[in-house]
Amino acid sequence: MTDTASWVPEGVNTELPSAARVYDYLLGGGHNFPGDRALAEMLVTKVPARDMARLNRAFLRRAVLFLLDQGITQFLDLGSGIPTVGNVHEVAHDVDPEARVVYVDYEPVAVAHSELLLEGNKNAAVLQADMRDPDKILQHPRTRELLDLDKPLGLLMVGVVQFVPDGDDPWALAARYRDEVAPGSYLALSAFTWDHAPAGMAGAVEVFKNSQDPIFPRTHAEITRMFDGFDLVEPGLVLTPEWRPERPEDTADAERSNLYAGVAQKPVGHSNG
Repeated sequence: MTDTASWVPEGVNTELPSAARVYDYLLGGGHNFPGDRALAEMLVTKVPARDMARLNRAFLRRAVLFLLDQGITQFLDLGSGIPTVGNVHEVAHDVDPEARVVYVDYEPVAVAHSELLLEGNKNAAVLQADMRDPDKILQHPRTRELLDLDKPLGLLMVGVVQFVPDGDDPWALAARYRDEVAPGSYLALSAFTWDHAPAGMAGAVEVFKNSQDPIFPRTHAEITRMFDGFDLVEPGLVLTPEWRPERPEDTADAERSNLYAGVAQKPVGHSNG
């Protein structure tokens, strides 16, 4: 069945689930289709996907607040997904209304809803682009208009690199962005891991084969490599609820998160290129 709701961009295959729409459903959003919901319900039989989504979203919020505390006032959010409560610009503008945010996603529904949400917002924009094309993203006129790439920024890769296969070399991709951003910039990253529920995550891999976004979970060591050339801040690469929790009890059942997360800074003495 094809959903003909007015918010569906022309040409979108509503029957093939997408990771952005599945994530939206898991977070309680309304911009998803029956196929997305069916895949999400299949996913929760393999891994605690709702907890994973919620804990990852909470990490994003804490990471943005941390970066603001470090004086970061501009953000590039790669694989930003469908707008739900707690977007980067909402978190940032509560602290600094002049903070600048550029969202990037290749999923048309995510981009369409971001455009609606950001209409009239002079300090935030969305680009439809693939994070694997950093030149297009960094040279885009809207990026250049909103972000000063000669000054430190917050580079966000939250819950997205698990969709980049090894063949596309996510490690080299992270290094390309690292070399383009100014010294003093930060990378906040989280990613699916096999480490704590290998059988469940293997099941999740099979489920996502029925979507447009296969997943590639990775080990702690493999995800740590994505921070090469950055200095990880304390507590290093940990499970999402263990990254600077607001309350000790927030780390209960941390292994259910099944995502590692970390924040790291490009050394101030590190030259670009």
